[in-house]
Amino acid sequence: MGYILSVGKGIPEHEYQQDVIMSFAREKFKDTFKDIDRLLKAFKNGEIKKRQFVETLSWYQEDHSFKEKNNTYIEHAVRLSVSAIKNCLTNQKLLKKEIQCEEIDAIFFVSSTGISTPSIDAKIINNLPFKETIKRMPIWGLGCAGGASGLSRAFDYCEAYPEAKVLVVCVELCSLTFQHDDHSKSNFIGTSLFADGTACTLIAGKKVNLSANSSKESLPEILATRSVFMKSSEEVMGWDIKDNGFYVIFSRDIPSIISKWLKPAVEEFLSTREIELHSINHFLAHPGGKKVLDAYKDSLGFDESALTVSQKVLENHGNMSAVTVMYVIADYLEQDLAKTGEKGLIGALGPGFCGELLAVQWEAVT
Repeated sequence: MGYILSVGKGIPEHEYQQDVIMSFAREKFKDTFKDIDRLLKAFKNGEIKKRQFVETLSWYQEDHSFKEKNNTYIEHAVRLSVSAIKNCLTNQKLLKKEIQCEEIDAIFFVSSTGISTPSIDAKIINNLPFKETIKRMPIWGLGCAGGASGLSRAFDYCEAYPEAKVLVVCVELCSLTFQHDDHSKSNFIGTSLFADGTACTLIAGKKVNLSANSSKESLPEILATRSVFMKSSEEVMGWDIKDNGFYVIFSRDIPSIISKWLKPAVEEFLSTREIELHSINHFLAHPGGKKVLDAYKDSLGFDESALTVSQKVLENHGNMSAVTVMYVIADYLEQDLAKTGEKGLIGALGPGFCGELLAVQWEAVT
């Protein structure tokens, strides 16, 4: 048993409207695709209005080595993680009082867009007053599924240590993986979708005094989690790692895969808690893109309203890989979009091909 107590965001400073990024893509891909004007419709059809990046657009117009891009990743990942953690532990919309870093028992760090040893969580701990006995669990390579997976593993930790307070920190700086020499449609579509973001979520075990910490009348309690894996599907999404860094693998079949594969997995998972799919009031979905959101609706039968928050996050931030689902959770909590007793499903899909599901129910804070 674990409760989602608070969420904080670390939003990059450089924000661009989708039309501006579309012009950038036209310039970069005009000599690659003869039908560039037709392909550029993806920027409009994706229903993304704006996105945030860690560097100015002029930085991306220049080529950079893998070393330079990765060093830039480390710099911004640490800085934005510290910001997200501070915002999480001091979020006045969700907390009665500030949570001290010394109260945190474990930190799960999730990312797939850069590498570092020591891992980024070690660098974060050197920038904030966490206790020296804090447990560190870096998770790498889960892509868009990473945020939900990190929450699931934090829940597992709280099951073992019910007095614990645990942070899940997600950093995805997708823009730093852009490759000038990648003329694939995967890279083109990725340019229309992906963005940068950071978020931190605080999970509390069942023995934590919620009423002393939370300012909310009710909080989502994590009832159970489920990891699902599709064998022999490594080519669906991921990275092809070359001399210049990460080259995106992004199958056009992802929406159709979701439509066929997701519902049986969800129904089987919910049945373990004797929950019917139609009783789910809220679907806190990772918005991988408009086609992915449409596939969720087609597969699971949710109406437009069930995915409104996910759609808004996509519109205003794009696909921030693992981070995106935490922005959805933050909006749910801060805007009081669920009532005591209502049930929700948190879900995200990623490389493997895999999915991570969490069943939650809003419980009164006592």
